[in-house]
Amino acid sequence: MAEQIEKQKVKVAEAKGRPMLHWVGKKPLDYVTVFPAQLVETFNPTGEENEAQGLLFHGDNKDAMAWLLANGYRRKVTLVYIDPPYDSGANYVRRVQLRGVDVSQLEAEGYTLNEQIQYTDIWANDNLLQFMYERLLLLKELLSPRGVIYVHSDWRQFHNMRCLLDEVFGPSNYLNTISWRSQVPRGAKAQAFYYPLSTHYLHMYARDKDHPATWNRPVREVTVPESEAANELMKDAHGYFRTSDPGSYSLQSLIRLYHEGRIYVSHGGTAIVDEEKGTITTTKGQLYVKYYRRQLPNGDVVVEKPIDNLWEDIPGLGTVPGEERNYPTQKTEPLLTRVVEVSSNRGDLVLDCFVGSGTTVGVAQKLGRRWIGCDINKGSIQTTSKYLQAIIQDQIQGAQTHKEADEDAVNRLAPAALSFSIYRANDYDLQIQHNEAVNLVVEHIGIQPTRTDPFFDGTLGKRLVKIVPFNHPLTLLDLQLLQDEVKARPDEDRDIVMVCLGKETAVDPWLEDYNKHRPVNKIEVIELRTDQKYGKFFVHQPAHAEVRIERRDNKIIVQIEDFISPTIIERLEMDTPLFKVEIPDWRAMVDVVLIDTSYGGEVFDITLSDVPEKKDDLVQGYYELEVLEGETTVAVKIIDMLGEEVITTARV
Repeated sequence: MAEQIEKQKVKVAEAKGRPMLHWVGKKPLDYVTVFPAQLVETFNPTGEENEAQGLLFHGDNKDAMAWLLANGYRRKVTLVYIDPPYDSGANYVRRVQLRGVDVSQLEAEGYTLNEQIQYTDIWANDNLLQFMYERLLLLKELLSPRGVIYVHSDWRQFHNMRCLLDEVFGPSNYLNTISWRSQVPRGAKAQAFYYPLSTHYLHMYARDKDHPATWNRPVREVTVPESEAANELMKDAHGYFRTSDPGSYSLQSLIRLYHEGRIYVSHGGTAIVDEEKGTITTTKGQLYVKYYRRQLPNGDVVVEKPIDNLWEDIPGLGTVPGEERNYPTQKTEPLLTRVVEVSSNRGDLVLDCFVGSGTTVGVAQKLGRRWIGCDINKGSIQTTSKYLQAIIQDQIQGAQTHKEADEDAVNRLAPAALSFSIYRANDYDLQIQHNEAVNLVVEHIGIQPTRTDPFFDGTLGKRLVKIVPFNHPLTLLDLQLLQDEVKARPDEDRDIVMVCLGKETAVDPWLEDYNKHRPVNKIEVIELRTDQKYGKFFVHQPAHAEVRIERRDNKIIVQIEDFISPTIIERLEMDTPLFKVEIPDWRAMVDVVLIDTSYGGEVFDITLSDVPEKKDDLVQGYYELEVLEGETTVAVKIIDMLGEEVITTARV
């Protein structure tokens, strides 16, 4: 049980910007309550002691940001990039498949793990506006005076996000809106009415107009054929030059161009740069700026092109080979690379509180920035952790390789840290992901999902269905909310089914009295643990592993002999229960193996991580680890392809 501590409250500044957007249920956020965050896992392969290590939070980002504000991170974040919900009305899923198994053969036989819901982007009424309003207020508190925020959206909430940002940050802090060509329309999309939707948008705001936001001018290189360059530019023995007056450049730009080798002085003159005084002069002759960045052997020149707010040179969604993490709404690394490089410097702190598959924090790790990520979805945290472990292992190996050739280069490119920790915000931990559980319930009971109704989740025959969130039992308040909704629909004559996990004792008497006086809109309850027809659904069989752990010749030997995931087996047999699927190798069901050689019972300190590089690769299953003398507790964490974890421990 989490240690009980006195609750804190942190003050949140009110929004004073104009114009102000109004919606039903709008309320200010004067303060947030701070709950503890529990350290649950660390990855530190080099054993470094570095306060700059990454932080990954599992839980509601509102709780995570409140914890950050109370623990020294107010005004410390240089860059915020978020890709929040779009109110798309869709369930976002990740593809789940077994490792090393011919998926096409399985699917031909009618067996598939299908897809696992990661989050549901369906919002009732104006809930999304209040949700984002509160989180933008907290993000503003975390941003440094020179900080900048990028809010990613598509056409659905583009206008509302702009109004919310104007209100929270003030219209004077608006910097730009970037249009990113996220896809090239093909097939049916290309035939869409009123032009295909092919762009996403990034609203960009500064924290404080009086402190210029961090800005590293982006450069795009384009090769210009020699013939085109010669037609437009003066050419002599030294190459191509602009004929315009270099006075059109700022002094800082001229100094930068000098260091890039792009300053030329006519008549044999020499440029003299005094950076302390901030001057650039010549011994004689006219100062010119080389048009090209470099000249290729064939005579063509590589020139610099300005980057504006239309990004067509960044790969779109799902177009970068090798980046696939089977996660919905995954953005491309080139997109986040530009954002991180332009709006932060090495060592700065980058925050993404809708971290998804982890692209933002992964790019930050690669570029030497410190980072913080958060997501409410457990699958997101597992995907991000696996992605970061692979990046850090590559950085460790790369540093060793390059050190022999150029130690200075290694120091210049060194990451901010080679470790990260995972925290559980406000003790947030569901044994079964709520969205995943709802999806399984819908399939098990035979509910027809409804995406257009802001209150009801679907229909069962002719009856409406309301699924009560599984993090609490059915209460009288839930019934009152349902009754209020029905009153607001005077023409609705269908009966109602409420699906829940547990119910308060006062519920049954209330229902009996309610139904007695209702000719229509009668309410039936399906309680998933006790219902005669559906109750067996939640007799959940956890994954099981047979692991041999022993000490041999001052080494720890870990041998995973077998692993079984009843949930995976049940999914494969869901459509045809009489057929028993034979999985050829238990490793096909395993996504990741993690080992802690000094497990204390609470924090899992990753000593070894077995993360297969490719989708068809299998975990090894046999491991030898160096360990200090004396008894220790070894813990082995196995994560299956659906994200379920099982931990086996042994004292050796």
